[in-house]
Amino acid sequence: MKKFSILFLLVAAVLMMGSCGGNTQKVPFDNGDSLNVDQDSTVYGICGEATSMNVLQVITDTGDTLAFDISAARDNGKVLGGLQAGDRMAVLPNGDKTVASLVINQSTLLGNWVMPNPIDGSDEVGISIKEGGIAESIDQGSIIYRTWRLVRGQLEIVMVRDGATDVEEVGFYDILKLQADTLVYRDAEETFEYYRQKPKETYGDDVKLEDASYEDFKM
Repeated sequence: MKKFSILFLLVAAVLMMGSCGGNTQKVPFDNGDSLNVDQDSTVYGICGEATSMNVLQVITDTGDTLAFDISAARDNGKVLGGLQAGDRMAVLPNGDKTVASLVINQSTLLGNWVMPNPIDGSDEVGISIKEGGIAESIDQGSIIYRTWRLVRGQLEIVMVRDGATDVEEVGFYDILKLQADTLVYRDAEETFEYYRQKPKETYGDDVKLEDASYEDFKM
């Protein structure tokens, strides 16, 4: 019995050492948030009703209520996507979490963003940014978008290019402009300018046909 107990403890110890090795856990995607606090000090939460022009109130995911001075960020064009109570916010704070250097409205960031096809401009291509960190391509066969999140104030997008045998690329972009109908971001080489995709017009109940009359059938 003692030998069995010692053997059991040895096996358990080996398993624990294996699980605590040099492997790093992947950061989960939850509404596009970066949840690894060791790498990202960004504060995530909901815009509170006490928000004003120069003060942003955030009810954080951990249940705290914080007030950030955003006057300097606003002057520097770093309040992106507007401020609306109930919207989900990402805030890049100073050390004591009283001043925000960058504010991104994640609710505004969600949606379908398109631009004219750069090849011939005949149609629209773009990216769909969805809840849960999901990204999808819009009418692009050569690029397959997979995931997105915010990391230290940058937009991270994971994609696969056609013919790359499922090799993932990770791009980091600075958001230059975010409004209800406009999204502009750039990396070291290129700037991408999108507008929010408008719903396609449908013809259904609004189309009314005139009743046929005798005159229509006269020879």
